[in-house]
Amino acid sequence: MSGNESGGSVVRRILLGSQLRRLRESRGISREAAGYAIRASESKISRMELGRVSFKPRDIEDLLTLYGVTDAEERAALLGLARESNVAGWWHRYGDVLPGWFQTYVGLEGAASRIRTYEVQFVHGLLQTPEYAQAVIARSLPEASEAEVDRRVALRQERQKLLLDERAPHLHCVLDEAALRRLQGGREVMCGQLRHLIEVSERPNVTLQVLPFRMGGHAGESGAFTVLSFPHADLPDVVYLEQLTSALYLDKADEVSAYSEVMDALGKEGPSSAETRDLLRGMLQLM
Repeated sequence: MSGNESGGSVVRRILLGSQLRRLRESRGISREAAGYAIRASESKISRMELGRVSFKPRDIEDLLTLYGVTDAEERAALLGLARESNVAGWWHRYGDVLPGWFQTYVGLEGAASRIRTYEVQFVHGLLQTPEYAQAVIARSLPEASEAEVDRRVALRQERQKLLLDERAPHLHCVLDEAALRRLQGGREVMCGQLRHLIEVSERPNVTLQVLPFRMGGHAGESGAFTVLSFPHADLPDVVYLEQLTSALYLDKADEVSAYSEVMDALGKEGPSSAETRDLLRGMLQLM
């Protein structure tokens, strides 16, 4: 199953959740009342409407009845969406090392048609070599066993298959030079990572820019972020902000617009892909 296909289950969950929210609000029904109808809490309804949990057909049927949806075709379509949204993605087999809050991101990443990201501290996960990934993971999780580190590296490599899929998204990655000057795993590992970046930047679906220190200040001073865009008209762009033990997902139009504007500015301010490759080759020679 391709990343787009497995990631589609997350998108369907979000689409169904948004439709359920619109139906509830159009009937003037509170989340508390909706939760009572399916023997659940108000917070459960909130998580359902955000697409953060799986759906039980019985709950969907009861909610549709509560919301006055009686048309057989409409009910069947929404129930079908619920069944499709419950298909487990490939990443579920990594549940032992994949935090629940990051599973949502992996699903959205797999369903995206465009990924725009700015990184400050590390090379983006989709562009890391196995050796670089191992060094980063081992350093951030010093108590992890060798087997757990290997599992996390394998997960990162599995995510990277997305870029080789026949429906691969376009990845626009802007890296601060600091991410490449900070040695991870030593000289040999970093040389391999730089070579990989030069190679992957030649792919037609990848735009890579490195912001050199000589630029001084720039639009991305607020920190790392990712903007995900989807081929579904009903699904808005999502901004992903990773934290130490959790993540934020922003989908309000004004917030997404602010991050998109920063990404556009970084793209304009930064060197071209060809200039970036020259910069990477120069760094490689000095290693």
